[in-house]
Amino acid sequence: MIKTPPRVAGLILCAALFLGFPQQAAAESLPQWELGAGAAGLLLPDYRGSDEVRSYLLPLPYIIYRLEWLKADRTGIHSKLLKWELAEVNLSLSATPPVRSKNNRAREGMSDLKPMVEFGPSLDIHLWHGDGRRFKLDVRTPVRAAFTVESHPRDAGVNLSPTLNFDVAGIGGRPWQLGMLAGPIFATGRQHRYFYGVSESDARPDRPAFDAGGGYGGLQFLVALSRRFEKAWFGAYARYDTLRGAVFEDSPLVRRDYYVSAGFAIAWIPLQSSRMVERDD
Repeated sequence: MIKTPPRVAGLILCAALFLGFPQQAAAESLPQWELGAGAAGLLLPDYRGSDEVRSYLLPLPYIIYRLEWLKADRTGIHSKLLKWELAEVNLSLSATPPVRSKNNRAREGMSDLKPMVEFGPSLDIHLWHGDGRRFKLDVRTPVRAAFTVESHPRDAGVNLSPTLNFDVAGIGGRPWQLGMLAGPIFATGRQHRYFYGVSESDARPDRPAFDAGGGYGGLQFLVALSRRFEKAWFGAYARYDTLRGAVFEDSPLVRRDYYVSAGFAIAWIPLQSSRMVERDD
């Protein structure tokens, strides 16, 4: 049996979750499931605040399954727990990539950062929609608990990242999907210490000890574009975070007060269900 190294598996998971793109906004009949494969290219700093950036080209599964209460798609896994006319409660999933400290100057001699998964509920409030739901403006408030991906997973704290989301279905009369979001990021001290804390045993003359507390962790901006073809799909995104004013800004592990990442994905989708379901996302 061929085993995928944890680092590679973690990066593939992050690629699948980072490359989250806007969905079709109007009601339509869609296959209940779709299955394919492709590749994703990512340009990622080691962590938010790192001055070392790496590029990755990774295989990427394309799996979509649609049920009334459960949806697995390019944006992650969502379970619709409650739905009202103007709001709904979903389950959401996110991830962060692994970091080998021996390859990062700021973290040299420290423990590696394991890949991390985050999951929890999100209250999504629908503020406005227009032109037959072609335009949508939402507020999303995901609260996610984080755990490391390793043989003995560890609690890595909790984060809250409320965002204002604007989605457009169909640009210039073509089936391109555009999504934009912006919002602050907050996290508990446990999560900030995992990324930015420096213990006395890890301290050096150029890396003083630092105990990160909980609170404000910066402001994020993201824009994404995608398009579905008959048997293929393409998407790309760019993200910018400012870390100015973050509670961990003075950590010696923060080498830049901003974070920039980008990526693209392309997939071939040869298999799909003959059964169609109505979706109105």
